[in-house]
Amino acid sequence: MKNLEKQFKESIQLVSEVLGILPNQISRDLYVRTAVDYDIQPRLSCANLHKLGGFAHMRSKMFGESKVAPKVLVFDIETSPMVVYTWGLFDLRVAPSQILEDWSVLSYAAKWLDGEEVYYEDTSKNKNPRDDSTLLSGIWKLLDDADIVITHNGTKFDSKKLNARFIQNGFQPPSKYRHFDTYRVAKSKFGFTSNKLEYITDKLNTNSKKSQHGSYPGFALWSACLKGDKNAWKEMKEYNIMDVISLEETARKLMPWDNSINWSIYSGTEQCSCGSTKLTKNGYHYTNSSKFQKYRCNSCGAEFRDKKNALEKWEKDFVRPLV
Repeated sequence: MKNLEKQFKESIQLVSEVLGILPNQISRDLYVRTAVDYDIQPRLSCANLHKLGGFAHMRSKMFGESKVAPKVLVFDIETSPMVVYTWGLFDLRVAPSQILEDWSVLSYAAKWLDGEEVYYEDTSKNKNPRDDSTLLSGIWKLLDDADIVITHNGTKFDSKKLNARFIQNGFQPPSKYRHFDTYRVAKSKFGFTSNKLEYITDKLNTNSKKSQHGSYPGFALWSACLKGDKNAWKEMKEYNIMDVISLEETARKLMPWDNSINWSIYSGTEQCSCGSTKLTKNGYHYTNSSKFQKYRCNSCGAEFRDKKNALEKWEKDFVRPLV
């Protein structure tokens, strides 16, 4: 056992050096991926990690708990369709009085960024699958604990839909969180043929792709779930969970291209969104009246700048444009 502990300590320290982050910031998934990609030896197998009591247990025992990283939640919800009276297939003028059954949350999947556990709840065991009151408290608690959330089009859909169900069911607002929306980043920074998660994960991801519908294509999955089809609910669970897993990988690919969140604020150190603290000076960023030192992350390539104006006092007198 002591030999295994020694090997674990050596390998996680090597991973720490490669990534430029503290050992207690390394998750099990990040450890495994990095150890494989860089052929780090000694590298402990899952069986050996289990003998040690689990990766997180041994990491905390040797290096303590991480207190510098923000809590980042990746989540996705699936909602039920409304049932309404309508006079035609293309009639979108549906008044509230024509609603027979309103929409609700059917399921959610969530995980902490670089974490191991995926949280999932649905309404499959409820007498009425449209009754989402039993699962709202679970996702509320996760959101309340998050500093940052990651979604795909969640600023317009997932968060607003959840807020609507929260207030209707007597919940207080969850604690405020920042939002990293991969749909927003994809739309603002790139010219992809499609900004749908299915397309982007297919083009960018190497480990996980958004899952395809199996036995229940398209709307058939939602319809079968509402009818109590157990196989449909099983597919819904796999579908929802895979959305979150693939979204996490996509978010990691897009983070270096977006600077809407200053990750260093949470740690109090010069730290990139990927967790690395290895930054290299990379020229200057200029505005019409200021000059700032730029830095590039050695791990993912993201770029940062100082807040302090690097211009000397005498230089500032020459930067006012003529009008």
